[in-house]
Amino acid sequence: MGSHVVLALLDAGVAPVVLDNFEAGYRDAIAPGAEVVEGDIRSADDVARAFERGPFGAVLHFAGLANVPQSFEDPEKCYAANLTGGLNLLAAARRNGVKAFVFSSSAAVYGPPERTPIPEDHPQNPISPYGFTKAAFERVLRDFDAAYGIRSIALRYFNAAGADPAGRAGERHDPETHLTPIVLQHLRGKRPRIKVFGTDYPTPDGSCIRDYIHVSDLAEAHVLAVRALADGAPTTALNLGVGRGYSVREVIATAERVTGLKANVVEEGRRAGDPPVLVADASRANSVLGWTPKRASLETIIADAWRWESRH
Repeated sequence: MGSHVVLALLDAGVAPVVLDNFEAGYRDAIAPGAEVVEGDIRSADDVARAFERGPFGAVLHFAGLANVPQSFEDPEKCYAANLTGGLNLLAAARRNGVKAFVFSSSAAVYGPPERTPIPEDHPQNPISPYGFTKAAFERVLRDFDAAYGIRSIALRYFNAAGADPAGRAGERHDPETHLTPIVLQHLRGKRPRIKVFGTDYPTPDGSCIRDYIHVSDLAEAHVLAVRALADGAPTTALNLGVGRGYSVREVIATAERVTGLKANVVEEGRRAGDPPVLVADASRANSVLGWTPKRASLETIIADAWRWESRH
């Protein structure tokens, strides 16, 4: 997400300063024109060094651990990155007079939905340490607004996918955990098979259903959120999705159509922390930000991701 938002900011005429420890990211993923400070948000000193490059009008917070299974395996690491690190950023923003904060939140704050599509006022019952950290930090943001006047917009991503349509950035996780690049890597011959985790969910084909949103549409929402805060928007949380869900099997079938290749699929048991269905009601993002996804079809998302995967 960060590399795509850097591109969107540069395209909008904003030159950002990037703080990254490169634990999961790559230096060459940061576009020319962005200043880079190597450091870790878990270190208050590193965060302070980044703020020395200011003054800044806003902080956009993407840094954190986003792997749900790993959050069960090592919750201490998840809490340190996603809570302690976030508090370091907020404290530095307060010291430096930054009053606008955009946070990468997640649909994981909801847990198994009581109704779909999911609105922002849906009860929160996260079922993973990762989801809990996102919900907890949203509460921190509301408290910092009430106490210190730092206004924020928490953007609750549903399933980010795809790649920059111009081929400037794409998914490069190590290890890769996201479905779309895993499927495409398999179809390229880089993986022997695709595992479908869970075949007995209460869905039409038994596999999980997710709302897939193009990464470039997500990036545009961040630029709009910064502008909204600059114009005085109040603290809020917004869903980012397209309002249409696709099952794991449907994603695989769509990738087969886009690429013309056939997948080798094996079935596995359910993974901890996977709700059966997550589909967004993103109407508030349209009313608050004027945001509408432009690359909403699953075929477009996979075609852009395939173009990136094929070239890298």
